Amino acid sequence: MLRDIRFALRSLLHAKGLAITVVLTLALGIGANAAIFSVVRGVLLRPLANRDESHLIYIRQSAPGIGTENAWFSVPEIDDLRERVKSFTMIGGFSQIGFTMIGLGEPRQVRAGVVDGNYFEVIGLRPVLGRLLNSADDGPSAAGAAVLTYRFWTAGFNSDPTVLGKVVRFETGFGRATTATIVGVLQPSDPFPAETELIANVVTSPHHLSATMVTGRTHRMTELFGRLAPTATLESARTELREVHSAIVQEHPEAYAKKANFTINAVPLRDEITSRARTILWVLLAASGLVFVIACSNVANLILARTVRRESEIAIRAALGASKATLRRTLLAESLLLCGTGAVVGVAIAPLMFEVLARYASRFSVRAVDLTFDANALWIGVVLALAAAVLLGFVPRLPSSDASQGLGLTSSGLRITGATKRRLRSFATIQIAASFVLLAGAGMLIKTLIALQSTQPGFQTASILAINLPTLTEGRTREQIRGFYRQLQERVSTLPAVERVALGSTVPWRDDSGNFALAFSAEGKKNANPQDDPRAKPRSVSPGFFATLGIPLLAGRDFNDADRNGAERVVIINSHLANQLFPGQDPVNRHVMWTDPVSKFIDLNMEQRRIVGVVADVDDSHIDPVPTMTIYSPVEQEGGNRLFIRVTGNPYTLVPAIRRMAHELSPEQPVERAATLEDIKAERLAPDRLNAIVFGGFAGVALAISIVGVAGVLAFSVSARTREFGVRLAIGSQPQRLLREVLSEGIVMAGIGVIAGGLGGYVLARLIGSYVMAVQLPTMTPIIGAAAVLIGAATIASLLPAMRASRIDVIQALRSE
Repeated sequence: MLRDIRFALRSLLHAKGLAITVVLTLALGIGANAAIFSVVRGVLLRPLANRDESHLIYIRQSAPGIGTENAWFSVPEIDDLRERVKSFTMIGGFSQIGFTMIGLGEPRQVRAGVVDGNYFEVIGLRPVLGRLLNSADDGPSAAGAAVLTYRFWTAGFNSDPTVLGKVVRFETGFGRATTATIVGVLQPSDPFPAETELIANVVTSPHHLSATMVTGRTHRMTELFGRLAPTATLESARTELREVHSAIVQEHPEAYAKKANFTINAVPLRDEITSRARTILWVLLAASGLVFVIACSNVANLILARTVRRESEIAIRAALGASKATLRRTLLAESLLLCGTGAVVGVAIAPLMFEVLARYASRFSVRAVDLTFDANALWIGVVLALAAAVLLGFVPRLPSSDASQGLGLTSSGLRITGATKRRLRSFATIQIAASFVLLAGAGMLIKTLIALQSTQPGFQTASILAINLPTLTEGRTREQIRGFYRQLQERVSTLPAVERVALGSTVPWRDDSGNFALAFSAEGKKNANPQDDPRAKPRSVSPGFFATLGIPLLAGRDFNDADRNGAERVVIINSHLANQLFPGQDPVNRHVMWTDPVSKFIDLNMEQRRIVGVVADVDDSHIDPVPTMTIYSPVEQEGGNRLFIRVTGNPYTLVPAIRRMAHELSPEQPVERAATLEDIKAERLAPDRLNAIVFGGFAGVALAISIVGVAGVLAFSVSARTREFGVRLAIGSQPQRLLREVLSEGIVMAGIGVIAGGLGGYVLARLIGSYVMAVQLPTMTPIIGAAAVLIGAATIASLLPAMRASRIDVIQALRSE
């Protein structure tokens, strides 16, 4: 074999162009697959840092009837489950919350988790510094304690060990401020269920100690984790959970609306963590697999063409006594040399491709944030190289012992047998079919992205700057808090280039509460069962908010300075709500009121409110607007700490001045997340944009390889038929006829490839869709577009060989033998 490899090396040195093309083509396919394998393994297959992760379960309560995928749990529900479910040795809860942290560097808003005392024991993590929270930190009488996450400690405090023992103040904007001591730093781990900077005990959140939180069965804001008992299985735990949950629902029908259809389920924690990324990564792996298939098909054509050109050489070796095994071993040696070199180059470029793909994957999974290239991906390169070598080594046919199968010694001319021609066309067709699948999928993503980018939200975006101003309550009354926001609003309005300033409670597309909706009733529309009441999004805005964002007022009036706390409670509704509940009527001066039991938990007054105006519909939760009902209240009555500024010029130049003004009024006031609504929209669209770029890149590479393959097949065909074309021209055939013939050959190949790709893609999508519900078939526009691109590109690729065929010199053609 070593002798064969030396012979193959000498042979390939005489065909440097072929060798370089094959190596680069295979390197691209192998490198892409090694990189995506490393990402898939790191995100989907890598074990968690948690102890005994196979016993760690995520418990989910859903209400599909009202479109709530994850309804979370209330304290009474958690108590019931802990008491009745025996399949878990422990159950721990985690609540997401936002703290304003003061006393550890600059005041800042941090994402936090509030947990009970056994949370870390359930979740199975350890500290790298200090200690974690335990049972001594549980309950309302415990001292405030907090643990920093590893990422926050290293990035925010430069891994400073002196943070241990420091006391910080937490502000939530609701109730009193609390203090906590930093007691430890958590080991590096996947931040789930939310990416947080710190995790604190329950006593740090006054809301968690309130009577409404402790006794309210519908006050659901905690996510649950369980650790399986040694004798329990996941299926037995699910069965017991469902039985217990069903009993709880029957015991408390007032807390579980029938139309909501509350259900409960349990899944392994790793499956829950990776659920969002799973579909996109498997599809990406399939796309890289298609690129490898295309690359191998293209290389197979090159190898086959080279073998045809070497027919005389192979026939001579056969005539001199070389067996088929010897000839096949020679071809395998060449394939191994080419594919091995391609694997080396592919693995060399794989880390670069990995960096791009890891950044892409981090949009869908926190597990990809600190991902490093997996050296095991090298084996993927080896396996793919061996598979390609074996495939390519057996692509060419060999002569029989008497060299009578079309390989002869009598002619030095280039002739292609029917079998060889079919193989060449088959490989080119496979390339086009695989490219069609990638192009149609990429086209669907690009179409979706263009549609989302061109969607008009109903309000201005580019000139509107949104800033978070977390509410500080320490030492201030509610009136003083309102006064701070009024004064800041007045000061900011005096800045140059500022046209309008307003306050609101929700930044479009950014705030997690964007989809939050509450049940309400309208005058003359009361339901016998409050559970059947419609739901609307609660928003609070200041006078001038609608004018600032450019939202038209359709009827009635805007809020004014008289709509203060203690005055008559008034609201403005959107057009969709008015049409749904007051069709053909004037809704102004009618009344609505919140009826959702959750209202009392979030300090939302449930008194009757008079409608004073109607505004145009806007959807601040979805880029692609959906019909939704919204009720706006004055910020002076319900509160709001988001500042909206409409400016001329660059909005970001105002941020330092606004920060200075805020600190003059309140030195500890954080001024955070300043961004224009246009940039927030772009950030929200980033995953869609990345999808289009990544899959478009795969499709572009596949298209380029495929078109080169089609052009190569036709060029080789024309080269082999040079004498035939010369004879035909000599006896009077028109050059245009030869041009059309070669062009039609390329178009037919492309057409067959498109049809095969469409059928194969449909079957593949249906097969994957039976396991992954998120997979969708492209619409007709991307399909037609992909077909047009491929056939058009194939036509262009066929043009050069076709023109060459039509311009053949008759005399030279007749002498070509």
